[in-house]
Amino acid sequence: MSYLTKAIVGFIGTILLIIFVGELSRSISSGFAGFWGGFPFMVIVIIVCAMAVYDYWDECIRKKD
Repeated sequence: MSYLTKAIVGFIGTILLIIFVGELSRSISSGFAGFWGGFPFMVIVIIVCAMAVYDYWDECIRKKD
């Protein structure tokens, strides 16, 4: 796969993942569970999104030898 194709497809996939789990976390925190009930899930979502962004950078953006 070319560099540009990997960068575009990886970016779209990463953004879709972040939007999905971010909105899921917001929904849980503003719904029945409340802020403190959804807080542990929110922390997990932040960590997972950070790992997804790092993986996108590592696989698609960073130049390898």
